[in-house]
Amino acid sequence: MGRLRGKRTIVTGAASGIGRASARLFAREGASVFLVDRSAEAVEAVAEEIRATGATAVAMAADAGREADVKAYVARTVSEFGGIDAIYANAGISGGLTPFFELTVDTWQEILRVNLIGPFLAIREVAPLMIAQGGGSIVCTASVAGLKANAGGAPYSASKAGVISLVQTAANAFYGTGVRVNAVCPGLIETGMTVPIFDHARKRGSEGKLGQLNPLNRPGQPEEIAAMACFLASDEASYVNGQAFPVDGGLSSTLPFAGQRPR
Repeated sequence: MGRLRGKRTIVTGAASGIGRASARLFAREGASVFLVDRSAEAVEAVAEEIRATGATAVAMAADAGREADVKAYVARTVSEFGGIDAIYANAGISGGLTPFFELTVDTWQEILRVNLIGPFLAIREVAPLMIAQGGGSIVCTASVAGLKANAGGAPYSASKAGVISLVQTAANAFYGTGVRVNAVCPGLIETGMTVPIFDHARKRGSEGKLGQLNPLNRPGQPEEIAAMACFLASDEASYVNGQAFPVDGGLSSTLPFAGQRPR
């Protein structure tokens, strides 16, 4: 253990699901963790849990898609830890599965604000600090929905495809600086975001069919995504840059299934 020993890290969306699992793992691996989430009470509870293990954790309530909030959590991390070695820009929203022709501009704007502009702001704010210190690691949460059709609603899928392009573009923008930028592309993971899917399946008695579209024939767990994020944040991934890694049980290795067509 200790892959992140001495690293000063940020995890957004840290109050639940993938973010919470990642904050816990980062701390177990020796990092100081700055936890960010919109829910002040929930994110502080996770930070308290981490501190109880003897690790260093600080929590802050912030909107990951709001420019002033991103500037504030980055500045406070520097104030608390003295710098930033890695950030996991994980916060996101799903927007549900609203039929295409019922989607509104407001829905699109909100999903893009949180899911795509949020990671952009995180990258823009932390990269100069990392460049000044000679390097660092930036990890973003994308999705298999950004790789394949019918894995999410239209605005969610578009936002995650944008994240994949963002990390590739940023990795090349930081040429020669030692700053690495990568993305994790989760498949169907049991988190707060996917609760409606799992609850509906349980009510219908079809829980066992969840994940059947991937070769492992099961949904994933937040800890399995956290493991990839931790690897990318660590020095073990020192030659990994500008990539988007599916962690989806093999779902993205197959042809996309045909969704329901409008009549």
